[in-house]
Order: sequence, then C-alpha cells, then structure tokens
Amino acid sequence: MKTLIVTGGSRGIGAATARLAAQRGYAVCVNYLQDAAAAADVVSAIQKDGGKAIAVHADIGVESDVVALFAKVDRELGGLTALVNNAATLEPQMRLEQMDAARMQRMFSTNAIGPMLCAREAVRRMSTKHGGSGGAIVNVSSGAARFGSPNEYVDYAATKGAIDTFTVGLAAEVAGDGIRVNGVRPGFIYTAMHAKGGEPGRVDRVKAMVPMQRGGQPEEVAAAILWLLSEEASFVTGAILDVSGGR
Repeated sequence: MKTLIVTGGSRGIGAATARLAAQRGYAVCVNYLQDAAAAADVVSAIQKDGGKAIAVHADIGVESDVVALFAKVDRELGGLTALVNNAATLEPQMRLEQMDAARMQRMFSTNAIGPMLCAREAVRRMSTKHGGSGGAIVNVSSGAARFGSPNEYVDYAATKGAIDTFTVGLAAEVAGDGIRVNGVRPGFIYTAMHAKGGEPGRVDRVKAMVPMQRGGQPEEVAAAILWLLSEEASFVTGAILDVSGGR
C-alpha cells in the first residue's frame, strides 16, 4: 500500500488532501498541531470509507517532533511513498514596521524550516540511494509568494517564496534518486487560515480580483496535489502549479 504523510492534515487543504488520498488507495498519516478532535474526525471519516489512517501530533517546526512523526509512520503504516508539506501558520495582518523578530522566527520555523525538515526525513526513506523505492513530495506554497501580501503579511509571503525556491532546488537534487518534488500555489481558498490572520471573510472581500470571480475550495487544491503525486505526473518535477482561478 502507498503511504502518505500530510502535515497540517486536520483542516482545510490538508484534510481535503488526506480524504482524497485515502480514496485513491493511500494509507494516510494526518499530522496535526493543536486540534486533536479535528484530526480524529478526518481519520474516522477515512476509516468509515474503508481506508487506513492515523493521526499524529507533531510541531513540524521542532526537529525532534519531525523525527518522531516519521518514526511513528514507519512503525504503524510502513514504507513512506509520499509527503505533502501543507502545514503552515499565519499571524494577524500588519505592516512590516509593526512586526517583531519573534513573529518572523515563528513564521519561518513552521512555514519554511519545517517543510525542509520533513522533506529531509522523506528523502532519507524514499531515495533509491538510501535503499528506498522512490516517491513524491508536494509542497503547498501560496499565491502570496508571487504577490507579496503587502499591508497584510509580507513575512508569510516571504516564507512561501522560500518554499518555491526550495521546491525547484530539491527537485533537481533528488531527481536521480527516484523522487519527484513539485509544488502547488493556491490562490484565495475558503479555509480557516484566514481567521488566523484576523479576517475570516477575506476570500469574499478579495475574490473580485480573481479572473474566475470566485474563491476556491480545498478539494480543488487537493485534486491538483493528488495529480502531482500520481503516476500521471511521472515526468513532472520541479513544477509549481497555480491553483488560483487565473490570478
């Protein structure tokens, strides 16, 4: 059975990805940081449909947590074949001159260093150079990487720019190891993430900026992620797919 870890899998795009992956035959690890009940609900829904899933608490910004997360998946689900780096954090909207270093460090720890640590552990397991059978990684970026999120959260946008660059570099580094690395760049998607930024209704405010004149749904991003993980994308690596309604 194919085995997938979805970081930040208890909500939004992560939860939609976990559910769709289970439908496609993956055993899924639903990683979460705070909401154990929501993670348990995702696992329960997968199991009710006949799938296999576990929920694992880990702060991906903490190296020891990441190592423990992957070790638990080794024990309970078997050989890893795919990783979706989805977990990210967002803080209240403000201009740069209002931000302190602690906020910036929190943002980069979770949104940039965390995915790099997770990818490191995945490569150690999946690389044919380490005895693995190959696999695929999808990094969840953001349209913010292209537009910068001025007056809202330039620090968040900068972390996603880092993820885009990391995706391209790692893809080239491990292409000969049987591992494909790609990214998705969601646009304005209806998730609870916007509430963390202090504006739960943000998508409805900005959707007129989207050529398709609407916000996206988590399931639409999940479908793109699963395609990139699939054999249908077997010659695709180092790509970043915009799922943004044309923006």
